Amino acid sequence: MSGEIRPGDFIRLDETAAALGVSVTPVREALLTLRGEGLVDLVPRRGYLVSPMSRQDIEDIFWLQAELSKRIVDRAISRFDAETLDAHARLIDDFEAASSVGDADGVVRAQYAIHRSINRASCSDKLSRFLWNAARYMPYRLYAEDPEWRAGALKDNRRMLEALRSGDLESAHAVVESEFAAGAQLLIEHLEKAGVWDDDREVGSVPAPASAATAHA
Repeated sequence: MSGEIRPGDFIRLDETAAALGVSVTPVREALLTLRGEGLVDLVPRRGYLVSPMSRQDIEDIFWLQAELSKRIVDRAISRFDAETLDAHARLIDDFEAASSVGDADGVVRAQYAIHRSINRASCSDKLSRFLWNAARYMPYRLYAEDPEWRAGALKDNRRMLEALRSGDLESAHAVVESEFAAGAQLLIEHLEKAGVWDDDREVGSVPAPASAATAHA
C-alpha cells in the first residue's frame, strides 16, 4: 500500500527473509495471510506477486471504512458518559503529544486507541471486526509521518470529541467522511508520485527488492 513494492512485482521468499532477519517459514505464512486479504496473488511455479490496486479500489476501500465507521458512531454516541469521554480526551492528548515531536509510532498507537475507544463504546463486535479487516489496507506510517495529515487528524479527533460530548450525530458523520476522504486522497497522490500507475510499466517485469515493507504490504 505504500508503493515501495509495485503491483505485479514478485516477492522473493529468500531475499525477503534475509532482509527481515527471519527464516523463510514466517515469510511464507505472512504471504499466505496477505493472499487471503487480496494483497498478493500466488502464481503457480513462480511465487507471489503484488496484486493490482487501482484508484477506484482505494476509493472503495475508504468508502467502506467510512460507512462502517458511521454505523459504529451511530451506536457509540449515546453510550459515552463523563468518564469515558474524559478517557477519550486523554487519548487525543496522547496523539497531540506524539505528533508535536514527530513520533510516528506514537501517532499510530494513539490514533488506533482513539478509534478503538469508539469501537468499544459501540458494543458492535462484528462491525468492528469488519472495520478492522478493511483497515489492514491503511499504510499508517505514511500518514503518521506527514505533518499536514497529523494536523488534520488532530482537528478531526477534537471535532469528533465535541460531537460525542454533545450527541451531535450529524457532525460526527461529517468528521468520519472528512477523515476517510482525506486519507484516500493522500494515498492516491502518494501512489501516483511513486509511479504505481505508470501506463508504460510492464507488470511483473521487475522483481521486487527484499524489503521489510513486505511484512505489512
